Amino acid sequence: MKQTIINFDNSATSFPKPVSVRRACAEALERYGGNPGRSGHRLSVRAAEKIYETRSLAAQMFGAQPENVAFTANCTYALNMAIKGIMQYGGDMIISPYEHNSVARPVHRLTETSKVNVSIGRVYDDDDETVKAFEKLITDKTKCICVTAASNVTGRVLPIKKLGDLCKRHGLCFIVDGAQACGVQELKLSDGINFICTAGHKSLYGPSGTGLLITDGEFPLSTIIEGGTGATSAELVQTPTMPEKLESGTVNTVGIIGLGEGIRFVKRQGIDRIRQHEEKLCRRFIEGAGTVRGIKFYDAHANRLPIAAFNIGDIPSEQIASALSEKGFALRGGLQCAPLAHKTIGTLSQGAVRFSPSVFNSEKQVDRLVSALKTLAV
Repeated sequence: MKQTIINFDNSATSFPKPVSVRRACAEALERYGGNPGRSGHRLSVRAAEKIYETRSLAAQMFGAQPENVAFTANCTYALNMAIKGIMQYGGDMIISPYEHNSVARPVHRLTETSKVNVSIGRVYDDDDETVKAFEKLITDKTKCICVTAASNVTGRVLPIKKLGDLCKRHGLCFIVDGAQACGVQELKLSDGINFICTAGHKSLYGPSGTGLLITDGEFPLSTIIEGGTGATSAELVQTPTMPEKLESGTVNTVGIIGLGEGIRFVKRQGIDRIRQHEEKLCRRFIEGAGTVRGIKFYDAHANRLPIAAFNIGDIPSEQIASALSEKGFALRGGLQCAPLAHKTIGTLSQGAVRFSPSVFNSEKQVDRLVSALKTLAV
């Protein structure tokens, strides 16, 4: 099918997907129909072997042991499992002012139900100042720091390695939301991270309905979901070993196999090469659209991933995104499920339009978008 709309909303989900991912999903439906880990027959074993391939690929990418890679429905599930697994019995935690609702909402819920106190650290252009601001918020009850590796609104990059060092010095659990970073920025457990939570369907180019929770094993999680695991079935207590402990119920075999091909695709292309391509498109868009009357970009001079958030005068951001959709372009207006980030950049009432390219976008497509944007601003 010929693509009729150009997708610059890849921060929501990457599209199109690589041919290899589409083929892997089709093959999974044809060949790998057994329930992995639930039986000893060939259908089950064959599916389990393919699942393990993806588990191993993810482990290699993030510097983990395969058994410490758990598959989830998406990044939101992974973050809920990590945050609530560490904090459900109370204590203090610190988050950043750029958090997506996948962090902000479970944390807020914990403040209502589990005697959790949350503080929001400030982010400065100077990374050392950011770390100092977070350190000042640490109390004797602090258990965890949880931050996004990069903002899904503006691409603003947080100093993950330095925050990881901070957590190590104070014996704190460090949870990182890698949904926007993984696939365009190197992220490893060796950066001082205890839990990497990420989406499979964004810059890892896997199908929707895929996510990863990756741990170094230092902080055991209390489970928030229990059920069938295919192991220790005679016990009512949840299976204690990873990854089964966090994978209750039948896993998304088709999606996971597709995700494996997405990871292979990113590895073949090279994370640095992908980022350079997307950054070139981002620069071209900002330079081309910079002459539009009334346009304003946010976090434009900060260290950030290839995402551009903008507004034009007082025009509602959803209105701009809707008008661009009519012209054949997919961009996202509004709050992008991240009101904390919009409060931080001063756009809580208006939201912002987000431009987020992928490896499959071209300079020609960017130029067409700029031309369309100029006609809207007349």
